[in-house]
Amino acid sequence: MLRNMRAPSRAFSALAVAALATLATLPHPAAALSPVPSDACATPATHQIADVQGTGDVSPLAGQTVRVEGVVTGDYQESGQLRGFFLQDPTPDDDPATSDGLFAFAGTGLRDVAPGDKVLVTGRVIEFNGWTELSPVTAVDVCGTGAVTAAPYRLPRPSGATFEPLESMLVSFRGPLTVSEHYNLGRFGEVTVSSGGRLYQPTDRPGVDPDLNVRRSLLVDDGSNTQNPPVVPYTSPRVVRLGDTALGVTGVLGYGFGQYRLHPTKPIEFLRTNPRLPRPLPVGGNVKVASLNTLNWFTTLGSRGATTAAERDRQLAKLVATLKGLNADVVGLMEVENNGQTALDALVTALNAEVGAGTYAALTHPAPGTDAIQVGVIYKPARVTPAGAARSSADPVFRRPPLIQTFTRTGGGTPFTMLVNHFKSKGCDGATGPDTDQGDGQSCFNAERVRQAQATLGLIGDLDLVNPVVLGDLNAYGEEDPLDTLEAGGLSSVTKRHVPALLRYSYVFNGLSGELDHAYVGRDLLKRVTGATIWHTNADESRILDYNTEYNPPALYKPDAFKASDHDPVLLGLNLPGGRR
Repeated sequence: MLRNMRAPSRAFSALAVAALATLATLPHPAAALSPVPSDACATPATHQIADVQGTGDVSPLAGQTVRVEGVVTGDYQESGQLRGFFLQDPTPDDDPATSDGLFAFAGTGLRDVAPGDKVLVTGRVIEFNGWTELSPVTAVDVCGTGAVTAAPYRLPRPSGATFEPLESMLVSFRGPLTVSEHYNLGRFGEVTVSSGGRLYQPTDRPGVDPDLNVRRSLLVDDGSNTQNPPVVPYTSPRVVRLGDTALGVTGVLGYGFGQYRLHPTKPIEFLRTNPRLPRPLPVGGNVKVASLNTLNWFTTLGSRGATTAAERDRQLAKLVATLKGLNADVVGLMEVENNGQTALDALVTALNAEVGAGTYAALTHPAPGTDAIQVGVIYKPARVTPAGAARSSADPVFRRPPLIQTFTRTGGGTPFTMLVNHFKSKGCDGATGPDTDQGDGQSCFNAERVRQAQATLGLIGDLDLVNPVVLGDLNAYGEEDPLDTLEAGGLSSVTKRHVPALLRYSYVFNGLSGELDHAYVGRDLLKRVTGATIWHTNADESRILDYNTEYNPPALYKPDAFKASDHDPVLLGLNLPGGRR
């Protein structure tokens, strides 16, 4: 966006979009420029770049006009880019607290430069939203060539240290860096990488240090202010995936929107160290049970899900591919439109068209509540049979009432009872009293989720539910109070027992991976669990691969299971005696 219209939200106004479109039609600044007169290069620098940067966050020369000398290390002068360039002193001072790099906001009408140019630049020193730079620049004189060696750096940053001493310098990050966030890849060309592997939520598992998470992280930008660029970086020959690895990341270290950000000066190649699995890992057993948050499967257009019929078809194709890949005998679903059986039946119809007529059937929720979304259950009648009617709960603690159904293997045998839940989200709208954020990392409505966990345990006892399987999007990470409540009530997490810690996540938020989708079983059933897995089809994938048509590059969409939702599905196997073989 236009530089004077930057905002923390990075949202475009209509005026900014129109202005950028106009600027894109202007001739390149260098087109009408004549060579610099030789006497221009005779005008010496008034200060070293280190003098301008100083030893703190704010320049001691802010507000003054200076002339500095340096070698261009990064050129981002094109319309839609940063509209300036980075220069660095090839003969730096000996003070490690002072940066030897500087950003010059050159705008238009000044001489174009290229990396390796030795330049003398005249401009006013300002602090632009925390970034020391020259603006406006009144003279750019190219006076030869030079070279700057990238400063080596290894993450994590030392405790208490920031990137300030390296601001606007050319830096090369040593060692492998793992992609840990790409939420803004399609919108702003950003990814976050981290040392020591991916980053986990501090409340998801023991031993996670939130401060160390920050010090391990580096935001990689694309040197552009273009929103939803027509060509998205890091998507060829394949779209970068969380868990992929980059080596030798090198660029200039800028600052904007409250964060230091590296603008690469050479292409980054991401190694596919977290390859896609075309199907979930085997879990064994003679009955397979799954959980899937559908991310607002709505047949009603323009509500929470698709806005057009084409998007709805694309979403449905991805959900069907996911369910087909899971091939579970019973599936608990979340975020299905609460419009009777319409949305659920549409999903089953499309799935059966792929796997065979009558393969799956849907339960009818006896009391789905008044929320826009409901939980649901689909199952294979040839494999399992409902025992009795589906039940729920009238307890108002459940905003989205659970769906309770006992099944046996078709032909008889050991029963098990599904309790499909979708606990209250972590969003803070409407939170009061103990449901407000307590600053313990569990966010808002943690107290309500604890009450929902207690009520779930109460249902198991009051209804004398045999071999309970509590599963769904519980909106609580692995070491949070609601799950502690379930465990204290005699339930056990099958993923904690069967999924390795490095793979035990189903959701990514703000670059931190964690497990929000769970499967808990009672003591008697625990010994019959043959395995469990989390099929990482969604959390690791960029949102530009989902069903939406706005801004997503059309060529990237595929009717497969990848990015059908924002939550990964969970799958477990049970070995239940009796029934048909």
